[in-house]
Amino acid sequence: MAREQDLLQEIGQMLVDTGPESANVIVVRIELYPQGDACKYEFDYVDSSDKTEWFRPSARAVGDLTELLVKLRNRSLLSGKTVWTKCEINFDVLRNKLKINYGYDEIV
Repeated sequence: MAREQDLLQEIGQMLVDTGPESANVIVVRIELYPQGDACKYEFDYVDSSDKTEWFRPSARAVGDLTELLVKLRNRSLLSGKTVWTKCEINFDVLRNKLKINYGYDEIV
């Protein structure tokens, strides 16, 4: 199984490859459905004038990103951690820094 660091590096590289050339920061909001390997996405970027715009990556990039996120979530599952169901990825293209904030469904 891929190491978490390797998965994060692949996610960052994929965002650089698929994001707009004018992007300084890429923001992706994701809801990962618990019953399988499907996600709901929102892709945005911030350019050099701090203007935020949305973008649509290729279907292949979305599929590859979904596969990486499922692997990342499965690492949490196998390690006994609480499994996240959503996340927000912030990738600072200029500094090559990736940050992921995980979200969890509330248990009622």
